[in-house]
This record gives sequence, C-alpha cells and structure tokens, in this order.
Amino acid sequence: MLNLPKIEFHILQSFPVTCLNRDDIGSPKTANIGGVVRARVSSQCWKRAIRLKLHELGGKIGVRTENLSKLLIKRCESLSLDKQKVETACQKLAAQVIPDKAIIFVTEDEINALVNLLQENDFSEKIKLDDFLKERKKKKINLLSALDIALFGRMVAKAPDLNVEAACCVAHAITTHKAETELDFFTAVADDSESTGSAFMGVGEFNSGTYYRYVSLDLNQLAQSLAITELDESSVQDLQNCIKYFVQALFLAVPPAKQHTHAGLCVWDYAKVLVRKGQSLQVSFEEAVKAKGSGFLKPSIEALNKFLNNKKAMIGSLFNEEAEFEWGVDVNYSLDNLISDLQAQIK
Repeated sequence: MLNLPKIEFHILQSFPVTCLNRDDIGSPKTANIGGVVRARVSSQCWKRAIRLKLHELGGKIGVRTENLSKLLIKRCESLSLDKQKVETACQKLAAQVIPDKAIIFVTEDEINALVNLLQENDFSEKIKLDDFLKERKKKKINLLSALDIALFGRMVAKAPDLNVEAACCVAHAITTHKAETELDFFTAVADDSESTGSAFMGVGEFNSGTYYRYVSLDLNQLAQSLAITELDESSVQDLQNCIKYFVQALFLAVPPAKQHTHAGLCVWDYAKVLVRKGQSLQVSFEEAVKAKGSGFLKPSIEALNKFLNNKKAMIGSLFNEEAEFEWGVDVNYSLDNLISDLQAQIK
C-alpha cells in the first residue's frame, strides 16, 4: 500500500432562509447536540449533491440502478437477436448480482463487461455471477470510470468481490449554534377567480444558520480503489485529477431541496484543510456558539481553530500533520490555489 495521507476538510458554510434537508413530514432535519437543537443536513443528502456535481463538472461517475436487467436489455437492443432470449439471459444474470427491490452502483466498464459476457456466451441462461467476476478480473476493471463509487463506496451482498471501501467519509452537517425551525405562511390566488380571497393557504418550514461540514478523503484508499500500486507519472495525474474534481464538487454542491423557493445557493465561507496521517479528527461543536453582534460565522471560525489547535497540542506527534491550508481569509488565495496545493501532496 502507498503511504499517502488523508485530506481533512473543516468547512463553515452559512445559509439564510432554507430547508436543505427534510424529514418524513417535510420539516427541516435537526439534531440535539450539547443540550440545544441544531439544524442538520444528512451526509447522504450532501453526498448525492456532490455525486451529481461531479458529473456536471465532467467527472466520470457510475450508474445507480434498481433494474440492472433493464439496463442490460437496453444496451442489447441494437443486436439482431431473439428478443425473448436476450431478455431472459439479462434478467437471470442481473438477478444473481442484485436482489429484487434493491439498488446498485455499476460502472460503465462493468456494464460493458456484462454485455460482452452475454454476447460471447450467446445469451445463455447458464451464465453465472462467477463468470462475470472472472471477466472483470481478467480485464482489470478498476474505478477510474466511476469516481463516485471510489469515493463513497459500494456494497453488493450477493457478490462481496464487488464491494468497495469508501475513500471519503462525510459527517452530517450541523449548525454550530442553536437553530430554530420557523414557519412560513403562504397563500395562492387564482388568476381567473372573481374572489379577492386566496384559493389556497399553507405553511412551510425553514431555518437558517452557519453549518459545520466535516469531510475526510483517504488518499490511500482512493489509490487502492483505482488499482494504483505505485506513483508513476500516469497514476499521479489520475489522483490529482480526482482531487480536482472532488474539491470542485465539494465546493459547489448544495442540496437541491426547495431551491426554487429559497435559492439557498451559498458557497463556503471558510475552510481549514489539513493533510494528515493517522486517526481522523472531527470538531464536535458540543458547546453551541453564540452570536457576537456580527453573526455566527466569526465566533464559529474562532471556535473551530481553537479546537483544532488545542487537539494538535494535546495529541502531539500522533497528530501527524503534513500540511495546513486556510481558505476564506486571504482574497488572493483562490479555490484554484487550494486545489493546486492539495494536488502537490501526491508524492
């Protein structure tokens, strides 16, 4: 295994009126931390936003499907073969990989390998999952065609050989302070109504706050998922490209919930980025930050840096810091500069 570090992102990001992540009854998600209620955005919610943003930026991602057989059948539509035979073979092979009513991430290379396997065996119903696993190993399929799977992992209960350990850990985002859920009363007036009253009335919920986001990217695990065993010129370039796409997506991705009515499209306010080896370290913000006349951001930055500096001093050599970068303070230090500095850590 390569001796690469982890990149830890400690991000502060403020949003005004928003409902970034809702629960089963449509209320903004919350969590009780340090004896007070905080606004919360689940890690799953933000990871999906990052994944979709990766695709928008030109990064290669996998396909998340609940109907693998339908996907395979569609890829075989152009072949002049017995339609029923093709469908039966695709369904039987897909059923061995994924159970009913489940979803799976697959890469473009894996889809191609499945189709090739079916073709080479004349769409026989006797093709087994092991046949695909052997084909996948023979063709040395890695995750360069699906950065999202390399980042966020994959579990396939029926085929443990397809499991991928996530290189990226994402914590639930929480406000650094107490956050109230508020009500938004609204009405709708029918344009063609003779009445002066409302045709519909309703209530929506929202909150606001400064969120702390913790994200850790394990470069060793990322390299392993990409089948990189040595740092030659090509593999260094691959890892550096992954860092570029990931940091850009991490910066731009915002959960899409209620964006048409709230337009909560805010980017980072501040980020402390550490390059370290050893145990990861998330800031708990167990003591809720209080506003000091100028909002929550400034005291949140102070609390974040105080926590990290104290832990660094107390942990000593085990803190294993190799580099530290601060974004959001110097206007001349752009996101491009941050990305370049992080890419330079691949050595």
